[in-house]
Amino acid sequence: METRPPLPPFTLETAIQKVRLAEDAWNSRDPDRVIQVYTEDTVWRNRAEFPVGRTEVHGFLTRKWVRELDYRLIKEIWAFLDNKIAVRFAYEWHDDGGQWYRSYGNENWLFNEAGLMVHRHASINDLPIKATDRKFFWPLGRRPDDHASLSELGL
Repeated sequence: METRPPLPPFTLETAIQKVRLAEDAWNSRDPDRVIQVYTEDTVWRNRAEFPVGRTEVHGFLTRKWVRELDYRLIKEIWAFLDNKIAVRFAYEWHDDGGQWYRSYGNENWLFNEAGLMVHRHASINDLPIKATDRKFFWPLGRRPDDHASLSELGL
C-alpha cells in the first residue's frame, strides 16, 4: 500500500510537517508531483470546481498554473484532529495581462490511514493588488525556511 508520511493520527508536529510538505509540492507548480499525495478517488471542492480523482485534479492544476503565473504560496496550520487538518493560506500570482493578485483561503483536509488526502475543501478569495504591494519574492519554487510566515507578514 502506498503511504505518504507523516501518517494520522496527527500530532501538532506532524500536522505542521504535513502542511509544509503540501506547500512545497504546490510551490513546485508540477501537477504530476502534487497529485501523488491524493487518493486515486480524491474529492475536491475548489471555488466552483469539483474535480474527482487524480486525473481530474491533474487537469485542474494544469489549467490553474497556466492562468496563475509566477505563483508563490504560503500555508499555515489552523487546527488539526486525528486524520483532519485545517489550514489557511495566501498566494500571489499575476494573470497574462500583468495584474497581480493575492488569493486568500482556507482548506479542510481529510486523510486516510496511509496519509493520502481523501477530501480537500477550499474556499478562496482573490484580491487584486499592485505589484508594489507584493510580499512574496523568493525565487520560484520552495519557500525558504527563513521566509516570514503568514502570521509574521500580518496576513
